[in-house]
Amino acid sequence: MKCPFCTANETEVMETRDSEDSSSTRRRRACVKCEKRFTTYERVEAEPLVIVKKDKRREQFSRQKLRLGILKACEKTPVSLDTIEKLVDSVERELRGDQYSEIESQKVGRIIARELKKLDKLAYIRFASVFRQFVDLEDLEKELKKIL
Repeated sequence: MKCPFCTANETEVMETRDSEDSSSTRRRRACVKCEKRFTTYERVEAEPLVIVKKDKRREQFSRQKLRLGILKACEKTPVSLDTIEKLVDSVERELRGDQYSEIESQKVGRIIARELKKLDKLAYIRFASVFRQFVDLEDLEKELKKIL
């Protein structure tokens, strides 16, 4: 495993843990050269998922894109990175549990919105404002009334 800090090729595994649902393995590593620590995740490579956009374009599912969207919604909230990673795992697991390999982007958005609503109201509103494309303050106000 290459060190992301100094690009040395020699690292040591300090700790290994399986995720709660055993779908991934988390490893804490230390670089032998610069001694910095970092985390890697090991997952089984599954059949690719295809996301169907509103305009009917198809795009391969990106776990990284999912994580970045959730991170953006959770910015400046008390939601931890570990919680975000569990949410990403949960959403991906639900998508992969579907019988279809092509999933509409609206379904992905609904799943994320549902989970964020349970997790953090502010993160939910941030995500919903983009996902539901609030046009004006009245749309935002209606959504706020629903969760309050």
